[in-house]
Amino acid sequence: MRVLGFLFVPALMLASASLTAAELPDFATLVEKNAPTIVEISTTRRVAARSPIADEELEELLRRLNPDGDPDFDIEGIPEQRQRAAVGSGFLISSDGYVITNNHVVVGADEIQVTLNDRRVFDAKVIGLDEPSDLALLKLDAENLPYVEFGNSDALRVGDWVLAIGSPFGLEFSAAAGIVSAKGRSVPGRSAYNYMSFIQTDVAINQGNSGGPLFNLAGEVVGINSQILSSTGGSNGISFSIPSNVAMNVVAQLQETGVVERGLLGVRMREVDYALAEIFGLDRPQGAFVDEVQPESPAANGGIRNEDIILEFNGHEIEYYTDLPFYVGQYRPDTTADVLIYRDGELTTRSVTLGSSPTNVVANNTPEVVRDRGNPLGFRVTGLSEEARQVSGLNGVRIAELNDGPGREAGLREGDVIVALNRREITSTEEFAEIANSLPETGFVPIRIVREGQATTLALEISR
Repeated sequence: MRVLGFLFVPALMLASASLTAAELPDFATLVEKNAPTIVEISTTRRVAARSPIADEELEELLRRLNPDGDPDFDIEGIPEQRQRAAVGSGFLISSDGYVITNNHVVVGADEIQVTLNDRRVFDAKVIGLDEPSDLALLKLDAENLPYVEFGNSDALRVGDWVLAIGSPFGLEFSAAAGIVSAKGRSVPGRSAYNYMSFIQTDVAINQGNSGGPLFNLAGEVVGINSQILSSTGGSNGISFSIPSNVAMNVVAQLQETGVVERGLLGVRMREVDYALAEIFGLDRPQGAFVDEVQPESPAANGGIRNEDIILEFNGHEIEYYTDLPFYVGQYRPDTTADVLIYRDGELTTRSVTLGSSPTNVVANNTPEVVRDRGNPLGFRVTGLSEEARQVSGLNGVRIAELNDGPGREAGLREGDVIVALNRREITSTEEFAEIANSLPETGFVPIRIVREGQATTLALEISR
């Protein structure tokens, strides 16, 4: 009996393992097919102008160049600093270079660069930004690019498999899988007007995944990863994605006008709890309880009253009160919608013509993102002492302060000795300032350094 038992149990385990393997989704094929459509997004912002030369060296240089102390004298063109501000994810939605990402990834940026899966890099133009949905639409000057297909986010079920691809913590084009944990989630605090109903998943979403796609098993984008709920800043298994049906509506408006307009109903509402359901005669808690109808609002003009319970909006069932602003926000101003309400124990329908949400004014005032013309270097230098020249046998300048920017990205360190910039030898801080001022506005230039006795050449990316 023991021998039979020993043989029988592994057989069951093998059968179970075979069945489980057959039922698991083919994530590898999904990633292989869609990875070329994913992009990494990096941004830079202007910071206060500072000289690339250390303060004491700059003072000496100014004295030499302006011996008479002319008060109108100024050094023009010493590059300003630029600061790398954010790294996020995105994805291509058309062959001619339209890209979706999160608004919070690119808002306020002076320069946006998009890196494709094949490592090509493009400067991106902002077509439109939408803070309420946390979506942004960018455009690359490129053709014949791979792109994603959108799926129906309303068809998602809790428990469905989903997969995200993005650049968590700068680890580009990383994949992570999980399931849909819930739908219709509201995350307060992002906006005074909560027009979002998120998909909640347990996919490992981290910093850098923002703006990346959430795929269903058919390889269709059903969500855009937006934020996480975390006590540590890392993934705790609670992440939120913008439904694809919302994104398609936002993208269509951004492509058409560059802004998104949302309708306004004009009610202050709250959840229908068990007590309210019992008081007003509902079978169970559902809908949005109207605490107050704003005077002269579309709701008031359409005949909605205080203490009405809204159960449907234009055919959309209102299960929770947070569903109402979400669905209202999917329609533009001046849209006429039917509202099913429960009043005095009876169901009745009111026709309402939507007004214009206050967020539309904010959207129309979105500042244009412009290309940075600031400091292409990101570091400051000082001259070598005579003793250091004699001991090392070097001519050049030493990096005295290194900030975020191209210098750090190229791999420079404080203390490195720069002996040549853009293939021109450097013997003094004056020569360094002259060469730095004559660098091209964009592109890569070589910078030759000596570190711990070893010489090497690095690629410094210029963009000002």
